Amino acid sequence: MHLHTPTEGDGAHDLRHHGDAEVRDEGSALTDLAVNVRADTPPAWLRERIAESLGGLAAYPDGRAARAAVAQRHALPVERVLLTAGAAEAFVLLARALKVRRPVVVHPQFTEPEAALRDAGHTVDRVLLREEDGFRLDAGAVPEDADLVVIGNPTNPTSVLHPAASIAELARPGRTLVVDEAFMDAVPGEREALAGRTDVPGLVVLRSLTKTWGLAGLRIGYVLAAPETVAELERAQPLWPVSTPALAAAEVCVSPRALAEAAHAAHRIAADRAHLVAGLREFASDGLCVAEPAEGPFVLVRLPRAAAVRGHLRGLGFAVRRGDTFPGLGEEWLRLAVRDRATVNRFLQALDRAVTLADR
Repeated sequence: MHLHTPTEGDGAHDLRHHGDAEVRDEGSALTDLAVNVRADTPPAWLRERIAESLGGLAAYPDGRAARAAVAQRHALPVERVLLTAGAAEAFVLLARALKVRRPVVVHPQFTEPEAALRDAGHTVDRVLLREEDGFRLDAGAVPEDADLVVIGNPTNPTSVLHPAASIAELARPGRTLVVDEAFMDAVPGEREALAGRTDVPGLVVLRSLTKTWGLAGLRIGYVLAAPETVAELERAQPLWPVSTPALAAAEVCVSPRALAEAAHAAHRIAADRAHLVAGLREFASDGLCVAEPAEGPFVLVRLPRAAAVRGHLRGLGFAVRRGDTFPGLGEEWLRLAVRDRATVNRFLQALDRAVTLADR
């Protein structure tokens, strides 16, 4: 684990590359293991609720009910909740609104926070977690004078679930601690979640409703933070930043029915992930290594000739996410979304063929 300050010419990682690029255009017919949105979503009841909201499009969006519902879901006052157009908007708001001198991003992780900070004119330091440490966090590796620290939990793409206590150790007076929990509802029991905590100074938790509910095209997420931080971020937002259909989705996605369904899905994802990992372990003799233990709805793997394997997988009908766009990873890494057992079985057969072709 070490600290790295990217220089102007440090362009090895395309911070704007995301998994959806793998399934656009000619990739749209591929079986998608590149995007971390849950398959077979949104469910019918959610689509119906969104459709019902279309009758109110003539009026300006009113986010009060959705904001109150999110606050109730996390047992927080509404002043601690800010609704956003997906978690990605929250990264831009944080980068633009907060007056920070030394932001640090813990990598490998979702690259949008660093991209947003750079776009806002900040120089960003990276704490790079290492494979030999299991991509685990060492709070002591973060510089004491960092006044903004960003970390994912569970982390995309490593699928590491950091202990909440370890992350809370990063809190300091005068420091904003941003925890991206976009995939936390895919963890059974949401163990190690910091959402809802008010005892950690400077804590900002980001949540996304697009992953579990298949709403990437609708853009809905939220920020949980101290009221003064929420107010600061809100001032940086444009008027009516979240649409009426997205507000309707937010309100229903934090309802008891939705939470119960998400909890059930989390257990199913865990079982499907175990099936995927067991299958991947069979490729150990081919040099494939799984980053374990994986706790998110995706798995990170390292294997020889990964770029060639990825290309052959496309030819065999499967899209997977290249890993070399994540700081701290290289061309030998791929990220695989967890899918149902039947899809995983087909994928493992294709992977066997792709590895053979890459070895020729």
